[in-house]
Amino acid sequence: MRSVMLVALALAGCSAQPAPKAAEVDVPGDPRHPKVVELFQSQGCSSCPPANANLNRVANRGDLLALSFAVTYWDQLGWKDKFASPAFTQRQWDYARAAGRGNVFTPQMIFNGSKVDVGGNPEVFDRIVQDLPALGGPAIDVAKGELVVGPGEVPRPATVWLVRYDPREQQVAIKAGENRGRTLPHRNIVTELTNLGSWTGKELRLPFPAGGDAALKTAILLQSGPGGPLIGARKL
Repeated sequence: MRSVMLVALALAGCSAQPAPKAAEVDVPGDPRHPKVVELFQSQGCSSCPPANANLNRVANRGDLLALSFAVTYWDQLGWKDKFASPAFTQRQWDYARAAGRGNVFTPQMIFNGSKVDVGGNPEVFDRIVQDLPALGGPAIDVAKGELVVGPGEVPRPATVWLVRYDPREQQVAIKAGENRGRTLPHRNIVTELTNLGSWTGKELRLPFPAGGDAALKTAILLQSGPGGPLIGARKL
């Protein structure tokens, strides 16, 4: 586990570990109401490969929306993560501040926008995913070029996030930094995170942005305030 506040301690505790070899899991499920797993990781962190491996093996599950967000704050260690974005680092900090945490770390998995775990232990990861409830929330659809969020009950306005991610496995050869000499596989790397607007419980219609890369997949997240729990999701 890597803490951005306690860099010295984190560096000492972040040893390179081989990613656990586990069969990829493909479970049918409901893409309209998936469970959501968000991994915050960096190619510059030697503790991240086991968590990456856990996310990779569930990337195809129909009942899960598994997303990998590459953060920027370990780029200083000698290897710049090619997938990292300040927006993804900000998302992790939003989660931390909403929960009253004063630091962020990698790897970090956030389940349904609320439960937090390092994510590197396969048995713990599988147990959390198994026990995690599928998100309810309003109906989310795309029709005639519009994103339609149906009516429902919500205690506070929810942010409507558009997420685009790459489902293809990408093998990245790391040439510097803590993971130097390793080739790390990545799945479901987030390439775009866009705030489309706010849902207050009434039916909402918004222009649906066209995607430029046909290979990317799209999902919608409904999130209670900045960094709050997820109240709905849809794989499109």
